[in-house]
Amino acid sequence: MHTSNMSKKRGGFSLIELVIVVVIIGIIGAIAIPRLSRGAEGASDSALAGDLAVMRNAIDLYATEHGGTYPTVAAFEAQLTTYTDANGNTNATKTGSFIYGPYIRKIPAVKVGDEKGSTTVAAAAAIGVGWVYDASAGTVVPNTGTDTDAGGKAYTDY
Repeated sequence: MHTSNMSKKRGGFSLIELVIVVVIIGIIGAIAIPRLSRGAEGASDSALAGDLAVMRNAIDLYATEHGGTYPTVAAFEAQLTTYTDANGNTNATKTGSFIYGPYIRKIPAVKVGDEKGSTTVAAAAAIGVGWVYDASAGTVVPNTGTDTDAGGKAYTDY
């Protein structure tokens, strides 16, 4: 009987095939690993942007229901997380005069920067302050100083 080379069984991979597979895996790893490592930073940036949107919407809704008056710095948390009357006075329960709110459940913690984890709201940046709030304009920004996101945008410009 005559057997040809084509009918012989191969015993395994050649060295060239193994080298090609290793090179391909290396190229994929070189592309994927940097992208995956930026994932956590991107998640924090997105969470911060989401928290800012929620807080800004709560401030706007408060102002709409209180004749254009924004929450005060001193009572910011209480005015957004409890019931209020037309003058901005707060109460834990809803009554006949405390009919507005609550607008958010709690003040979110800052997700980035030196004050990461802080929920404190103040009129000026300081150690321990998470959010800087301007009651005259109804604006809020994270207390992140000059920190920027992965794209170079300042967190205070979010």
